Amino acid sequence: MSIRARLLIILAGLILIPLWYIPFWSISMTAPQYPEGIGMYISINDIQGHNRHDLQSINTLNHYIGMKEIHKEEIPELRIIPWIVKAMIAFALIVGLTGNQKLLISWVVLFIVLSLAGIADYWWWGYDYGHNLDPRAPIKVPGMSYQPPLIGTKQLLNIRASSFPYWGSAFLALSFGFATASAWLNKSAARPQN
Repeated sequence: MSIRARLLIILAGLILIPLWYIPFWSISMTAPQYPEGIGMYISINDIQGHNRHDLQSINTLNHYIGMKEIHKEEIPELRIIPWIVKAMIAFALIVGLTGNQKLLISWVVLFIVLSLAGIADYWWWGYDYGHNLDPRAPIKVPGMSYQPPLIGTKQLLNIRASSFPYWGSAFLALSFGFATASAWLNKSAARPQN
């Protein structure tokens, strides 16, 4: 591997560090009772409200329609994902230091697999969250589910819910971009010249 390819994969790993400090997803809601909107940010190790009491307001809304309350301590992914990201950083450093082409391709493939698994897990969490309702809820609408959108905006009764990537997702995209650029440089350097 060339020095540039090695530096790019090392950068791909190091650029994941801000994920501990910057949320990668945002869910927001507006409703007649919350015209200014409420929402939450999702980080690799935390869930917090857009504003100080937003999470409490979301849990209050959830109570009335039978959805589970959101408590970060009850979400195992928030304990697991930081370890996965640490492993990906360490793996990128190993690839950069050894210059092993097979490990480089393995890192890129693993990034894709983990990203798809993360999206599927997020969809499943939203499905369970919106369909597994408490039958004793004060407000019941037969046949109604409240699954938030995976990405985009959706109307749920009088609540308009939006779900979009946040700034941390840019670091994920940059990481993948640097790694694929590293693989491309490595492959181009390996081609025989005419």
